[in-house]
Amino acid sequence: MATTTPISPDPATLPDESDESSFVTPYVDVIETVISSLEQEGTAMVNHSESGYLWKFQYGTVDVYVQLSGESDDDTLTTWSPVHKLPVQNEAAMMRYLLTLNCGNTFEACFGLLDQSVVVFASRTLKDINASEISRLMTIVASIADENDELLLKDYPAA
Repeated sequence: MATTTPISPDPATLPDESDESSFVTPYVDVIETVISSLEQEGTAMVNHSESGYLWKFQYGTVDVYVQLSGESDDDTLTTWSPVHKLPVQNEAAMMRYLLTLNCGNTFEACFGLLDQSVVVFASRTLKDINASEISRLMTIVASIADENDELLLKDYPAA
């Protein structure tokens, strides 16, 4: 059963650690701290299910998603942000532009296609990850998406 709740930095709303079902891992704490520093007030939501955690928050003009698949070394932290819907006018030119950006302007992130959307995407296994890497991954995706979404919408309007 999945639960969706707003993220609140208020310590009074933190789960009781004596209740094992509500125990929050250090990964979850770090992710929620980063989201609290990036999000526009009151836009963050979290969904927790058997398959992991999924957060959504707004950063500038974009929605950013963060997924934690589990808590073992083999699980992944994935962050993505949709920046444009397909189809668009002059799609080949846009794809060429995005490939050019991928070749040096996106750090650990990249532009890609997810369903019918252009997204900024980054993913990393949890093995040996630390708090600064989690923060960097999420910040890079949010920043690159926010810097490029309006430009892409203007230069490559919907078809």
